Amino acid sequence: MRLSAFLFNTAKIEYYSRFSPSPLSIKQFLEFGRDNACEKTSYMFLRKELPVRLANTMREVNLLPDKLLSQPSVRLVQKWYMQSFLELLEYENRSPDNPHALNDFLEVLIEIRNRHNDVVPTMAQGVIEYKEKFGFDPFVSSNIQYFLDRFYTNRISFRMLINQHTLLFGNDTNPAHPKHIGSIDPACNVADVVNDAYEMAKMLCEQYYPNAPALKITEFNAKAPDKPIQAVYVPSHLFHMLFELFKNAMRATVEHNEENKDDLPPIKAKVTLGKEDLSIKISDRGGGVPLRKIDRLFNYTYSTAPTPSLNSKRVPLAGFGHGLPISRLYARYFQGDLQLYSMEGVGTDAVIYLKALSSESFERLPVFNKSAWRHYQGGPGADDWSNPSKEPRDASKYKAKR
Repeated sequence: MRLSAFLFNTAKIEYYSRFSPSPLSIKQFLEFGRDNACEKTSYMFLRKELPVRLANTMREVNLLPDKLLSQPSVRLVQKWYMQSFLELLEYENRSPDNPHALNDFLEVLIEIRNRHNDVVPTMAQGVIEYKEKFGFDPFVSSNIQYFLDRFYTNRISFRMLINQHTLLFGNDTNPAHPKHIGSIDPACNVADVVNDAYEMAKMLCEQYYPNAPALKITEFNAKAPDKPIQAVYVPSHLFHMLFELFKNAMRATVEHNEENKDDLPPIKAKVTLGKEDLSIKISDRGGGVPLRKIDRLFNYTYSTAPTPSLNSKRVPLAGFGHGLPISRLYARYFQGDLQLYSMEGVGTDAVIYLKALSSESFERLPVFNKSAWRHYQGGPGADDWSNPSKEPRDASKYKAKR
């Protein structure tokens, strides 16, 4: 890249990163798609909003340690982001009244989305490459955790915007779901998505193990006790979270009950709807994990399974260590959460919390600012809690002399 082009690109990234992203609610996505769908309006919004979201995350990438940035997989991801950013800049001043602008923009969005399909496994591979070369550093690991939470959240939001536009105005419409507004289902049957995710995880589990635990679903609808629970939500996001939880629950259940493979304890799913929360609890009898390991399960650099190969054609049941933390990001993206409660020796309860009202389901988006910058610059603080000594103290030497 020539110096002049490099300086121009850097200046443009800095310019767009001065703007904060504009979070939308599921209700706003829905109302636009259902009542006010206008391709020109969407074009005008996205031609600025997408570069803003890209620029915010690209500025943050550059704050990562040089040793991590130098890994081939991370450099490849950076290349993808730069290419997509430059392609979007082509529409910076292009009028929507131009006869080819809208169609060209639609095609570019599809190309960008496809280009970014493998961002998660490629970035995961970059983290693995870094760990293998340079080992574990607590401060760097903390920064990677902070960055990836924000980076992947940005990616979820980026794809959400692109999918809404291409589904509403392109030829991506799914004939199997004619009532969907873009990627949003205005009447998403939660139990059906739970069952779909279970069946997919079961099929995968049976490729690795001789059997898979059964599923028992119960519903409790506090708003309408006799009706199935429905939500205004993105089914693909919910499926992603549930699929990950079922994979983990099945693996734990099968491996914990090796001596009783033909009579595995079932996985239980409970779906509840209240005034504020829609909650889904997945309970297994897979032996659980000790309390000290719960936080580690949400760490991108931690996995209890062997690292899978990116070149393998077989879908891995586990291994990259990205499944649970990214599932939690999907839940938090629209102001929900995902939490684990485990009893070692018994099993684990995983609970997905979603907002019951679509008007309260706003995007939760990272912003590049001084606070974010300081997070990468500050060193790890000193521990201000006592640590037990490695050897028990000899209390006899403290005897009072008489």
